Amino acid sequence: MFAAISIAISLTIFLMAPAHAQSCAPVIFDEEPFTVCTADPAAQDIALYLDDAEGDRLGTFDRLAANVQSNGETLVFAMNAGMYHPDRRPVGLYVENGEEKYRIVTRAGPGNFGLLPNGVLCLSEGQAAVIESRAFEASARKCQYATQSGPMLVIDGSLHPRFLKDSTSRYVRNGVGVAKDGTLIAAISDRPVTFHTFARLFRDRLKTPNALFLDGNISRLYAPELDRHDLGFPLGPMLGVTTQAD
Repeated sequence: MFAAISIAISLTIFLMAPAHAQSCAPVIFDEEPFTVCTADPAAQDIALYLDDAEGDRLGTFDRLAANVQSNGETLVFAMNAGMYHPDRRPVGLYVENGEEKYRIVTRAGPGNFGLLPNGVLCLSEGQAAVIESRAFEASARKCQYATQSGPMLVIDGSLHPRFLKDSTSRYVRNGVGVAKDGTLIAAISDRPVTFHTFARLFRDRLKTPNALFLDGNISRLYAPELDRHDLGFPLGPMLGVTTQAD
């Protein structure tokens, strides 16, 4: 009981911490280990990355860190930010620096991406939002950065209707949500979990009214403050939080 209370207090302090405090921390939920990272869109630089200045796919956290460093910035944390084709171009909507590079896909289809409803992470003018894809398309909302993925984990406070509590499908998974105060919350499971458990992490522990699954199995995190630098196959789009280099 004491351990559970201590974890809850630590998470509360972590989520309420100012922007200069620790960005990523371990969290235990339903006896499963996760790493949760937070960023304040109004005070921190949050962006999506795909290619370098020459148009080549960045693909790795090392190349992303070097890319932002060349612009006088330091990479605070990063993770994969959506599904991609074999050439590593995004499967659905992708917007970078206000330019739509790939169009939104709202039809049902195979795989997790097509398990409707799916959704969009939209970053614009110091704000972050996770929005169901068809609602996003109807709104004509403008984003400085946007990535589409699926399925939605949490939709207006409810779990995705296809998630089963007794599912046996377990993968390392990562996703993103936005708290009521506007904080961007990114999380990755540190061992394989079901969709149902992962979605409840966002709804019940992280308190995000809407949350979006980014990917599974290939999910990776770069968090130097935790001495964490996950390796693996080259990635497509990546989410990165940066700060000005000293």
